[in-house]
Amino acid sequence: MLWERGRDAASPVPVSSSQLRVLYILERDEGINLRGLGDLLGAAPSSVSRLCDRLQAVGFVERATSQTSRRELELRLTAGGRRFLAELRERREEALTAAIATMTPAARSALVEGLAGFRTAVGNSERLGDDRSDGRSARSA
Repeated sequence: MLWERGRDAASPVPVSSSQLRVLYILERDEGINLRGLGDLLGAAPSSVSRLCDRLQAVGFVERATSQTSRRELELRLTAGGRRFLAELRERREEALTAAIATMTPAARSALVEGLAGFRTAVGNSERLGDDRSDGRSARSA
């Protein structure tokens, strides 16, 4: 709920959760091509292309010819896309800070304890390897 509020307040151009995931991937993997993006998303090339079309139309993504292969396009965030993600993070941090400020000290302590347990569990599952039967990573943006 807080994430949605932060996403919607960060820009007058709302993006879907799928589009937001693309933005996070492009931020992390600058210059990735459509095929690589599709592999990470587990999506068909035509779907990935449409996602990028919409993000390009709002000025968040640009496509450029690859310097290593003229047949491939590299995907990059524009300054507007980077600004959108920065504003989104800022709004989400503000929303979380405001919510935590309303909690009692005991509730904040319980939250810290619970998050520490969650972090340990995630670390343990990463050390054990990926349990998904399809072999893809379960990571999300």
